[in-house]
Order: sequence, then structure tokens, then C-alpha cells
Amino acid sequence: MALEIRQSLRLSQQLVITPQLQQAIKLLQLSRLELQNLVQHELLENPVLEENAEEEPTREEEEVSVTEPMALAHDVHDKEQKSDEVGTRDGEMKEPMNFDWENYLGMYNAPDSAPQMGPSQTQDELPSYENRAQQIRSLQDHLIWQLHLASDFDTEESIIAEDLIGNINDDGYFQGTLEEIASHNNAAPEQVEKVLKKLQELDPPGVAARSLPECLKLQIRHYQEDRELLERLIDHHLGDLEKKNLAAITKGLGISQEKLRGLAHLISTLEPKPGRPFGGENAQYIIPDVFVQKVANEYMILLNDDGLPKLQISPFYRNALFKSDMPTPAREYIQDKLRSAVWLIRSIHQRQRTLYRVTQSIVKFQRGFLDDGITRLKPMVLRDVAQDVQMHESTISRVTTNKYVQTPRGLFELKFFFNTRVPTISGDGVTAEAVRVAIRQMIERENHKTPLSDQQIAELLKGQDVHISRRTVAKYRELLGIAPSSGRRQVF
Repeated sequence: MALEIRQSLRLSQQLVITPQLQQAIKLLQLSRLELQNLVQHELLENPVLEENAEEEPTREEEEVSVTEPMALAHDVHDKEQKSDEVGTRDGEMKEPMNFDWENYLGMYNAPDSAPQMGPSQTQDELPSYENRAQQIRSLQDHLIWQLHLASDFDTEESIIAEDLIGNINDDGYFQGTLEEIASHNNAAPEQVEKVLKKLQELDPPGVAARSLPECLKLQIRHYQEDRELLERLIDHHLGDLEKKNLAAITKGLGISQEKLRGLAHLISTLEPKPGRPFGGENAQYIIPDVFVQKVANEYMILLNDDGLPKLQISPFYRNALFKSDMPTPAREYIQDKLRSAVWLIRSIHQRQRTLYRVTQSIVKFQRGFLDDGITRLKPMVLRDVAQDVQMHESTISRVTTNKYVQTPRGLFELKFFFNTRVPTISGDGVTAEAVRVAIRQMIERENHKTPLSDQQIAELLKGQDVHISRRTVAKYRELLGIAPSSGRRQVF
């Protein structure tokens, strides 16, 4: 069989995602903070892109063609700002004309007033107390501060104590071993044990304990009355106390239930995690991407553009394209950066428009929730919004990821409005979030001496036309962080 060269046509389909389309898809799923970081990075990397701090770019500037440099030409009018200034000449201050010195001095000397400042002057003020940055002191910092104030630690013991403090977790428990600390500091384990006992005398009570019973006993060491009974209760019957097994406790300690009631109340006032009031992560404040406000009988949707830089093409590089003496490599470089800048601006505007349309659709579906609350939250999936705005479900998923909306009912993530449907006899169905709220309300109203079991809650929900199993009730209860009926029972 002879080999020969032939030409043939073949029609095929394949998915091609351009880099520009990849960038647009990436922008859709970015959170507000990530978008700000990306824009700042592009401002540093792309010299053609700059921030317009005065006014938004016009529609003509947004839709400019980067392939035709002549389309970028337009007249740039510089705006001159005139202001009255107090100048200096030869190091000498020039006094402004017609200045009311008597009024100025009178207000300057007033205890509760500030001098009137001119339009070109600024008044230096300290920020308010609420706006100052607050540094949260950790538990380790609190212990180190007490260690430096204490007088019963010598130099060697202070070094060992600092090593011990470094092994105390955020809950206030010592998690290392005495042998490791002793080997690291060339000391005997007995000496490390002695330093640890001194640390346990510091504030907060119960700190540097190695177990929960030791932590509780450190907090009751100053109790003179019933101290021995409390220690026996902690050492031998702490599990029975958790399970409300009163018969085993009264039999083991040989006390009455009335006496046990007082001891149990005292233990309930102790802190099982001494480090709880200290440290922790700094509060992360959420800035909503969209605002939904009710005006008259309609809901208005406003995009939050605060903090997002308004981008534009640099006039310097735009005008540079018209210079005939510009080298070809430089012209190609500017055109390449120009394409990237224009596509970024368009992608950001497309992201905002898509976010607006998706939020508008969510408001239309969930108007009952906005009007009446969580009980009217409608079951909804991504397909419902995708069909309404004529987009793909993956696009809706990207738009609603890490985006928040401020509504009259509070601040919610856009994903919150997509809930699974729990079947009802009527056929309309309710959301899983509404069922969880109903479970929480039932538990809050229950008799604490005879709490509701999961099966009883399921039966009560059936009376409200919500049919779920006992296992589903247990799953929702665990998601709410609520203990089972045996842990909620109060015997006293």
C-alpha cells in the first residue's frame, strides 16, 4: 500500500477557554477582599491601568477598542482647582487678608470649642477611642506579665516558667511533659514540678492544670467548707455528675441529695477552660457586597462599590500610542498591557452586573422571608435562579460563593437562601433551616426536668405538617450545638 499525502476536512467540536474567559470566571468567584487584592496587584503590574479617584469612567472609555489605537483618542481637559492658600516667602509667613483674629482667638481659647478652619486648612485630631486599634492580650502574655512581677521566682525558675508557659494551650492547660521541660533546661523533674505548682497560683484560677479534675481542684483550693467532699466528688464521681446519676454519688459520698445539690451548684460555677477570657482570634468583620433595602412596598438592590478602586486607562500611555517615533517593541508592549487592562475593567463590570441580577432573582423568590422571617424561607436550588436569569448553574454557584447581602432581616451569605426541601403533606415543603429553627424553639420551651427526646420532637413536627425521622432530628440538633435530652436534664 503506497503512502500518499491527502487533504481532508473534518468538523469537530471542542471546548476552548481563552485566558480572558478564565480571568472572567475567576473574578466571579472571588470574595470582596480577594477582588481588592487582585485589583491592587494589577495596578502594580500593569502601568497602563490606573485608579480614577475623582469620577467613574464613561461608557465610551469602557467600550474602547484596544485593537484600533485611533479609537482611544479623545480630548483630555485638565481641571484646574483654585484654592486660597497661606504662602511663605523667604521663610516668612504671609498674613491672609480680612482674617477675623478676635473670633479666632476667642474660639481657640474656648475649652469646648475648636477654631474655625478655612477651606484649605486641616485640623489635626486624634482618632476617637472607638477607632483606635485594640490589641488583644493572650493568655501567655498575661502569665508572662505576672511572672515578671512575681518575687518568688529566681532567675533559673523564671527560665523554666517561661518554657512551661509556652506549652500552655489557649484553654489554659499544660500539654507538655515535665521530663521534656527538665531535659530542655538541664533541670530535675522535681524542680520543674515545683515551678509548675507556682504557676498554678497565678491568675486565672485553674491555669496550668494537666487535666479537668486538677483544674477544678485548683479553683476550690481556697474553699474551707466541704473541700474534702468536693475533691472526692471531682476525683471519683465527675462522670456520674455529668450523667445525672445521683444515686451513685449519694451512695459513694454518703451524703443526702440536698447536700449534693449544693456541691453540684458550686462545681457548676467553676470554669473548665481558664483561658477562655483571653486571646482568641481577632474579630473578622464582614462587608456586604449587596444591600437590599425596603422602600415603600418594594425592595431596592444596591451594589456596594465602596473600597473597590475605579479603574481607567492611563492618559499618558493612551497618548503615547499616537507618537510616530515610538519603537515597535514599546508599542506592542503598551498594546498588550492595554488589552489586559480593558479586559479587566470589563470583567469587573460584568461581575457586578451578574451579581446584581442574581441578587434580584433571589429577592424575587425569597420575598416572603424578607417580609415575615425565617418561617417563610422558600426551598430553592441553584437551578431556579439559573433558569430565571438564563445562566448556567455553575455561574450561579460562583457568583454566590463568599458573597454577602445586607437585608432588613440581617446579614446573610447568598448561599443561605439555597436550602433543601423537607417534604410536607401539603406538598409545598419547608426549608431545612426553618426546621432547625423550629427544633431550637421547641427545646427552649421544654420542661428542663423532663426534656424532649428526639423522637418526641419528630412527633411534634409531624403535628406541624413536617415529616422527618428521629435520626434527622438528631442531625439537626447536633448542627445547632444542642446536647441530647440526657445532657439537658436538670435534676435540681
